[in-house]
Amino acid sequence: MRTMFLFRALLVMCLAPGWTLLHAWQGSPQAEVFILDHGTNFVARPDGVDIEDGSTREEITALRDDVIRIRIGRNDKMPEDASWAVLPQARHSRINVTPESSAASFGFRTKSMQVQIARSNLLLTVRDLKGKIVQQDALPVRFEGDSFRISKTMPIDEHYFGLGDKTGPLDRRDEAFSLWNTDAYRFQESTDPIYKSIPFFITYRAGLASGVLLDNTWRTNFDFGKQLPGVYSFGAVDGPLDYYVTYGPSAKQVVKTYAWLTGTPPLPPLWTFGFQQSRYTYLPQSRVIEVANRLRTDHIPADAIYLDIGYQDKNRPFTVDRSEFPDIAGMVAKLKADHFHVVAITDLHIAKLPDHHYLPYDSGMAGDHFVKNPDGSVYSGVVWPGPSVFPDFTRQQTRAWWGTLYQPLRTIGIDGFWNDMNEPSVFDSPTKTIPLNVVHCIDEPGFSKREATHAEIHDVYGMENSRATYEGLKTLDPGVRPFVLTRATYAGGQRYAATWTGDNSSSWNHLRMTTPMLENLGLSGFAFAGADVGGFAGTPPADLLTKWLEIGAFQPIDRDHTELGTGDQEPWVGGPEQEAIRRRFIEARYRLMPYLYTLAEDASRTGLPMVRPLFLEFPDAAPDKHPIDVDVSAAGEFLLGRDLLIAAPAFPGELDRYQVEFPSEDWYNYWTGEKVRATTGVHTGPTETAANQVWLKTTIEPALDTLPVFARGGSILPIAPLVESTGETPQGQLTLRVYVGEDCDGTIYQDDGQSYSYQKGEFLRMKFDCHVATDGFRLRISPHEGSYAAWWKSLRVEIYGWEPHLNSASLNGQAMPATASPILHGLAITVPDDGRGAELHMQ
Repeated sequence: MRTMFLFRALLVMCLAPGWTLLHAWQGSPQAEVFILDHGTNFVARPDGVDIEDGSTREEITALRDDVIRIRIGRNDKMPEDASWAVLPQARHSRINVTPESSAASFGFRTKSMQVQIARSNLLLTVRDLKGKIVQQDALPVRFEGDSFRISKTMPIDEHYFGLGDKTGPLDRRDEAFSLWNTDAYRFQESTDPIYKSIPFFITYRAGLASGVLLDNTWRTNFDFGKQLPGVYSFGAVDGPLDYYVTYGPSAKQVVKTYAWLTGTPPLPPLWTFGFQQSRYTYLPQSRVIEVANRLRTDHIPADAIYLDIGYQDKNRPFTVDRSEFPDIAGMVAKLKADHFHVVAITDLHIAKLPDHHYLPYDSGMAGDHFVKNPDGSVYSGVVWPGPSVFPDFTRQQTRAWWGTLYQPLRTIGIDGFWNDMNEPSVFDSPTKTIPLNVVHCIDEPGFSKREATHAEIHDVYGMENSRATYEGLKTLDPGVRPFVLTRATYAGGQRYAATWTGDNSSSWNHLRMTTPMLENLGLSGFAFAGADVGGFAGTPPADLLTKWLEIGAFQPIDRDHTELGTGDQEPWVGGPEQEAIRRRFIEARYRLMPYLYTLAEDASRTGLPMVRPLFLEFPDAAPDKHPIDVDVSAAGEFLLGRDLLIAAPAFPGELDRYQVEFPSEDWYNYWTGEKVRATTGVHTGPTETAANQVWLKTTIEPALDTLPVFARGGSILPIAPLVESTGETPQGQLTLRVYVGEDCDGTIYQDDGQSYSYQKGEFLRMKFDCHVATDGFRLRISPHEGSYAAWWKSLRVEIYGWEPHLNSASLNGQAMPATASPILHGLAITVPDDGRGAELHMQ
């Protein structure tokens, strides 16, 4: 091995432009330092290149034309080719490349990228085929003991997104983060680390995007120029150096490629997109019924009620406190009859109760399912039930055993499960978690069977807990889609569970923080995510709860939740006036349910999130193609799918007027149908291209009972009649709101909302497109795809942004007896839908 000590390493850093001695990796003072900068052998391979630096080997392979993988092994061996995050079919994918070699570099070319390794110092450069740099090493890879660091150049106009729901701005630039799953009760804007470890980020420069996934489960960290301007870097304290670079060129394509690597989320049951009511804790049983009855009596649409740990006997998972819930099965049955689904918490710690006939402990001990101390004894730590033991979820046998524990709760009729405290949180540990030297057994297909310390397993522990729950529920009820909600997870965890942002606070600042957290979660694979509406810690004032319920109505998981000892936080709290506003926005969510569910189904196929930053859909919004989401004026805005812009203020607690910054020129007021007119003129860019010069802006006067929502010109939105739960079949027509503009289209997806029959063709998909020309307006309605029957027989077509000349209409070339009726800022006409498709022509 060619090694060098700290002096030479620091000298190399000093010689690099812009670097100082302060950048030295903070490892052990005695750790050997090795810098990968001296190639002793270069070998072309069909799918990439191998480079040797003494006994250190670097392997760069092309998995697809737009995906490369970089692995580095030391001491003449490569790390085990196994992953908790990356799917085997992606990891083992290979394409043939075109080798390239010169006196200065060695590398290859694909149909999308050019990969070059400098012969002089082994710096990696990735370009697109136009010669634009996608990614470039700033320094050679550096090892210090078991830790490593990878450093990349950071152009002044490049932006960074991802890493899951880290706090702070949407853009990670000038920030640094540690990935180490942590119970972060009452986290604040500067708190780091928090609950999740998703080591994936997107680079974005002038519309050109790439992605980086560092597949390492040890404690990792990412620095986006916080320590040194002009350089971003990432590394881990131990474990394999194994990372992936994906090329867009669009950010949307990068997100899809990340889903190809780590998987798409499964389609959840329809009811999970309804309004959900929760608190820590509804006690006793009669209180749960009381809350459900009030929701129905006040006609507030809702689909789920949550049971926090108070329903359990002495907080022991998989038990029921019969003094508080004397007839939990009867309670669940009554709620089901009223179209409520019950979600119950099941923390992963198991109460340490020998000789108490506590089945989870007794069966777990019998099956050797708990993690061990280094001396071989079972590790115990204090959590809610007192002394507790912890399942070893890296064993497939343990995950299968864990799944069986849900049988009694499923028999009761509980439909969803909530895996909390799974960082894991431990109260009596100085690190707030399992000690690093506690031993796990990896016994998993695709891995070599071996022992591993908690230092290696910690960041995947919560994900494997949710995996065990998800797979267990599928085994118990193979025909029913599970719903699992997890607090802690890792890259790829979207395959098993939805998530939320953890124990936030009831403050205006936390409401403001929610949008970038959910956007970055969506970019990191978690299309189905939410935040505790109203805030978990503390009691929100009435206006804060109202505004949060308004914004939460347009986010994937809409759960109102609060902690023990706080005031009531249900929608009626604060009086009739507040309740009326909140009800109206929850109703708006239910009318949008066809759109929401269509987005969810799309996410399950493509990995595209439901909540999206503006740049994901509109990379050309600004003259210089910077992501306009980083503008202060647009920081509160987000997209729901491609077609709805929710324009909350950047600082929702302030009463001042604010501007909405639109990512394109053609938008309509969702509430009224009126086309948006600029109120502050246009902003021109440096070129004469009109499409790049215009930024549409409008001024908003904030009010408690309003939330600006806009529909994209060219969108066709499916809207349903109001129901009070997704368990009710809508009565009447499906409405198609057509907002005339370029690229005018839309779609709707439906199925039974609970089973896997859609995988056998029992679904309904329809597509719509419209066109305006000199001969009038045309709307094409596709034939029904799939065998699932529509609940509607006719379509109410509402058209905004177009006025007829003759007010005549024909369907499939036959004149219609009825003409369009005027509505506010538009017109409406009803057409039959027999499933065979149709074309509406209006003049």
